[in-house]
Amino acid sequence: QVQLVESGGGLVQAGESLRLSCAASGSISSIGTVGWYRQAPGKQRELVADITTGGITNYADSVKGRFTISRDNAKNTVYLQMNSLKPEDTAVYTCNADLTYYDGRYTRTLNYWGQGTQVTVSS
Repeated sequence: QVQLVESGGGLVQAGESLRLSCAASGSISSIGTVGWYRQAPGKQRELVADITTGGITNYADSVKGRFTISRDNAKNTVYLQMNSLKPEDTAVYTCNADLTYYDGRYTRTLNYWGQGTQVTVSS
């Protein structure tokens, strides 16, 4: 089954770090640009960071200098290293990507969202 699965969330104190992982599973032949998004209670979902297939990265101003996105194409995994966490980083973090795969008859490219992982930062 083709899917994105996040892991690595948890409860930390302000100033600590977490590393989130977004792993694509299934018979994936390629992964396009991968984005990490977050949504806090009562707020709209926002793009935190994304990374292209060539490794070009983009960050929201609120996380620049603190978060680092990277990808390991051999493992079909994208990471989000989050340092110097703040209480305002508390949210559900979800990854998104276009996944290309062969379904036994056709090669398909579809957009997928993971299930999300909770990050809670206490003050």
